[in-house]
Amino acid sequence: MRNNDTLYIVVPCYNEEEALPETSRVLLGRVAELADAGRVSRESRVLFVDDGSTDGTWKYISGLKAVSPYAAGLKLSRNRGHQNALLAGLLSAKDDADMAISIDADLQDDVSAIDRFLDKYYEGCDVVYGVRSDRRSDSAFKRGAARLYYRILQRMGVEIVPEHADCRLMSRRALDALAEFKEVNLFLRGLVPMVGFPSATVEYARRERTAGSSKYSVKKMLGLAWQGITSMSVRPIRLILALGVTLLVLGLAAVVAFSIVTACGNPEWKWTILLAAIAAACGLNLAAVGVVGEYVGKIYLEAKARPRFMVEDYFK
Repeated sequence: MRNNDTLYIVVPCYNEEEALPETSRVLLGRVAELADAGRVSRESRVLFVDDGSTDGTWKYISGLKAVSPYAAGLKLSRNRGHQNALLAGLLSAKDDADMAISIDADLQDDVSAIDRFLDKYYEGCDVVYGVRSDRRSDSAFKRGAARLYYRILQRMGVEIVPEHADCRLMSRRALDALAEFKEVNLFLRGLVPMVGFPSATVEYARRERTAGSSKYSVKKMLGLAWQGITSMSVRPIRLILALGVTLLVLGLAAVVAFSIVTACGNPEWKWTILLAAIAAACGLNLAAVGVVGEYVGKIYLEAKARPRFMVEDYFK
């Protein structure tokens, strides 16, 4: 590999009007420094992806092309969510870039780690994962929930890099391979490890948000967590089978207990045991229908093969 390949930094943005002045200054300045140092080519860009924002995000992005030759912008026709916006940026960049780094607009991911990403890339790595060295900037609840979530994913058989979000470097070869995955239900943290190719990790400390407020509500985080489990693993369905067998055994035990208490002359207990067994069976049935329904819904969406995003405007 040459030591001045073309780098695209892909930045998904949703209502980030407040954060963009500082984010664009830092990232565009960083690419300019790297180009001046000969580490990346002067064809490198910072690609800001507007995910259907309702504020002045796209207006600000559009104005950047007059500010810096390293600015590029991509506008989606409507809000499609962080994962689709990130994928749109990566796939739009892959034909012009030798490598692409994804980073969020809040700059909580350490920009200085880009140098170490490039070091790993030039050593021959196609994928470099940004891994948080600590979560001191997160609340105790969020830290605990994240650890539990990674454990659950691993137990479900999902190949995932612990403490890695969506800050990563991918070579053009890795991006071409990622483009082969056509699913609508996206969970890039699980898909990228499936690409294979030589990989490495770079640790960094996560920082406080530069400006504005997080657009990732608890509901969205839980939705992404559930997406990760149901899009990458079928073990929840197998778990239903195990629970069904367990409930069958408990039901048979309840029948035996029912017979015993009746024979012993304690009829007042038989209704309690019977109702408990019925409630458990109904609860399991409803949960099973819900989980199976989730998978059927995903199959329905995949079968329709609707576009994952639509590009309204693009400049580079």
